[in-house]
Amino acid sequence: MIHAANTQSSLDLGLIGNGAIAALVDARGRIVWGCVPAFDGDPIFCALLSPRLHEGGDYAIELEDMVSSEQEYLANTAVLRTVLRDGHGGVVEITDFAPRWQQHDRFYRPVMLLRRVRPIEGLPRIRVVLRPLSEYGASKPEITWGSNHIRYLVPGFILRLTSDVPVRMVREGLPFLLNRELHLVLGPDETLTQPVSSFVRQSEEKTIGYWREWVRNLSIPLEWQDPVIRSAITLKLSQYDETGAIVAAITTSIPEAANTVRNWDYRFCWLRDSAFVVRALNRLGATRTMEEYLRYVANVASAEGVLQPLYGIGFEKELAEEEVSSLAGYRGMGPVRRGNLAWLQQQHDVYGSVVLAATQLFFDQRLLRGDAAIFSRVEPLGERAYALHVQPDAGLWEFRGRAEVHTYSSVMCWAACDRLAKIAVHLKLPDRVKHWRNRADEMHARIIEHAYNEELGHFVEALDGNRLDASLLLLADLGFVKPDDPRFVRTVEAIGLGLKRGDALFRYVAPDDFGSPETSFTICTFWYIDALATIGRQEEARSLFERILKRRNPLGLLSEDLEFGEGEGWGNFPQTYSHVGLINAAMRLSRPWQDAT
Repeated sequence: MIHAANTQSSLDLGLIGNGAIAALVDARGRIVWGCVPAFDGDPIFCALLSPRLHEGGDYAIELEDMVSSEQEYLANTAVLRTVLRDGHGGVVEITDFAPRWQQHDRFYRPVMLLRRVRPIEGLPRIRVVLRPLSEYGASKPEITWGSNHIRYLVPGFILRLTSDVPVRMVREGLPFLLNRELHLVLGPDETLTQPVSSFVRQSEEKTIGYWREWVRNLSIPLEWQDPVIRSAITLKLSQYDETGAIVAAITTSIPEAANTVRNWDYRFCWLRDSAFVVRALNRLGATRTMEEYLRYVANVASAEGVLQPLYGIGFEKELAEEEVSSLAGYRGMGPVRRGNLAWLQQQHDVYGSVVLAATQLFFDQRLLRGDAAIFSRVEPLGERAYALHVQPDAGLWEFRGRAEVHTYSSVMCWAACDRLAKIAVHLKLPDRVKHWRNRADEMHARIIEHAYNEELGHFVEALDGNRLDASLLLLADLGFVKPDDPRFVRTVEAIGLGLKRGDALFRYVAPDDFGSPETSFTICTFWYIDALATIGRQEEARSLFERILKRRNPLGLLSEDLEFGEGEGWGNFPQTYSHVGLINAAMRLSRPWQDAT
């Protein structure tokens, strides 16, 4: 639970959403980030990134003389409750959510944010402050109004606020005594067909029901259930239902460390990150995400199996990167970027990522089973993987200034061919078994020869290289080596010595295009925890996992990076990678359910 006191921007934020829209709410109940009409759209709420030209970019319920706030999610939901307290005994409750439930054989998930505000104690006075901006904070939308609504003419998407708050109170930001429950619906320019109060209350009830039913169907571990459930809901909220794309994070340009230029736009679908999300949710039994993601991949892959590292959530291939001058940045730390040049890079691990994500389709009897026809559509990815497995690329860390034959990329190319061989066995296709097994074995021998440094006694970042890289921690999980292989054990030990600082890990320490890394990369710390357990250091892994869980923000969410000292979160937020790492580590470390019976 958050107890807020200061107004400096921080990542102590809550995420609300419904698969069509997402927004971030600060500890005072102020919406400070949110894009329309989708995750990658214009951030009408951009206060998190400090608009230069206009005040606003936020949506607040301001309590006069506020002295403290508390915040929590309703259990097992994406519904956020904020309680504000003033210095005179007044208490206000704000409930925030985006509606989602099943209706007419589909999901109702409009581009809409709902708020319910009610007095709890005393005589609180509030202001409703709704100040959307447009064109990345560069302009203020024109406003029109009627008797019970206000329209904000955002280019390309007109917003309508329908409310039982008097229109003038909102339009002019006038303070008033809160003596009854209020309801606010911000969404498309459409007329509600029922009273706003009943619409909000019924929507809240149905949305709570949807999320609790979704959570009820998860196969969660015995231990650390709350962190796993919160992470699973966060991953679910990061999938754009229209296409099946999964964004790496909801935000753009939260710096990886204070005053760095490592500020990137993560509101796109990285096939690698998304595959990690799919595999984590598969472990929890939430397989619909995988099916929707594979639908997305089918729409972006060429007939020859050629894949970019990332695409837009609407299948866009070109994601031109530019700096946005109208936003000063998180805590004024620019630049703010829109688009991401990584779409131009070669990242060969993407082929293995997609094949691994698809593999369960052929083995899981709960799903519409993969057959020989689907297998033939996946095979071109294996051919690309084979052709590229010893070719230089930018690697999973997306180096902009150098290309090498990265071990992780090569191993993921091997994984593509290895899994195709296993699928062919399952489908009883002996010719294809022979084809893919021969290729996988050939690749494995070549990678082992060049990725293992005999002199150093451990695997290295690039073939015939000498540096360490945290992605080497995944070699056993991918099946490339056995967990008890002395070469892997020594690699884990070397990474603990070379990349670990305190309780967290760098992804690498060698200087890159932007200098030396300054903060830990959260998923790498979880990879290390997982690897420790794999090689038998279970108690050490459990202890470290418990300490890292304490670094989550007060609502249980994680950004991309953590500061080594105080553990402050940096980087885009919430980061799907980080929550994947948490889920996988919890599943690995938890005691079995038999211990509870």
